[in-house]
Amino acid sequence: MQLRKEYKWSLLVPTSMGVRITPVNNQPVYCSDTYIMQATSAETNVASIAAYLGMPVKVLTTFVKDSPVARFIKNNLKSRNMFFEGKEVPQGGPWGYRHQFNIADTGFGSRGPRVHNDRAGEVGRTLNAGDFDLDRIFGQEGVQIIHLSGLIGALSKETSRFCLELARTAKKYGTLVSFDLNYRASFWKGCEKELGPVFAEIASLSDILVGNEEDFQLCLGIEGPETGGKNIASQIDNFKRMIECVKKTYSNTSVYATTLRQVKDANTHYWGAIMLEGNNWYVIEPREIAVLDRIGGGDGFVGGLLYGILKGWEPEKWLQFGWASGALAVTFLTDYAQPADEEMVWSIWEGNARVKR
Repeated sequence: MQLRKEYKWSLLVPTSMGVRITPVNNQPVYCSDTYIMQATSAETNVASIAAYLGMPVKVLTTFVKDSPVARFIKNNLKSRNMFFEGKEVPQGGPWGYRHQFNIADTGFGSRGPRVHNDRAGEVGRTLNAGDFDLDRIFGQEGVQIIHLSGLIGALSKETSRFCLELARTAKKYGTLVSFDLNYRASFWKGCEKELGPVFAEIASLSDILVGNEEDFQLCLGIEGPETGGKNIASQIDNFKRMIECVKKTYSNTSVYATTLRQVKDANTHYWGAIMLEGNNWYVIEPREIAVLDRIGGGDGFVGGLLYGILKGWEPEKWLQFGWASGALAVTFLTDYAQPADEEMVWSIWEGNARVKR
């Protein structure tokens, strides 16, 4: 897999930014009166690994003009060492545009987390390729990897076209395309006929194709194993066969990866991953990890995987660093990992939680 050599941006992510509000002390939403608010999106969760570890990251998004929430989001992206570019869209009155709200608790022990998405009037649904100078970004400035998410691809007809145009332009200029399928049933309901071909084309243009346990089945119609069982480790050979089926259909892709998650309780998961690079398999069988907040673990995995590719490491290390970045993400109250350095991530992989003085 050949990375572009002349570039300004290591990683580019298009996204719809919003805020997440979470009750304190692991309490449910409906009986809480004190919350933490954070700026969030799945795609910037992915990009946080590279940004915190010193790589130049660019975010393409859109903002509600003069919104204090938009200002909050911009300040947060700056604090994460991310550059951003986006159109300022007038709110249009109290019933106009806004940034989406994600209202979620973390769960605790035997009580699982619950997530409520409030996305009415979401300004990110207006994302349009015409709002950005793509020839400047990809051609003049240069991008090593663009990371696309099925969450953005499925937001609206406009964002579907936006993601397709980004993928096509990236290929034109020699940028690697990463695509995390990120299936959401509520986004696909009633839109299956429209979204299926869009996702299939983006997948056909992708160099790196990632899903969780069910994404390949639900987004691309690839037959795969049942994932509701208690022992996901026993399904690894079935997941391999599924990825081999994906490869037959999307043969231009170089890297295929999927996470493996088995939930013991809200604070204890078994976390694993599989990757096919070329004809070489790499497998991390599920290992027990402690979970403070599970949201963002999958994004952390993708971010760590892409970081390893950008660093030019051997493929085995891509998967290891991705696994450990996902395990790191679920120890933060934010839904993105904030690694202090590579050593913090590698210590998680090595199972070393000793104090560092």
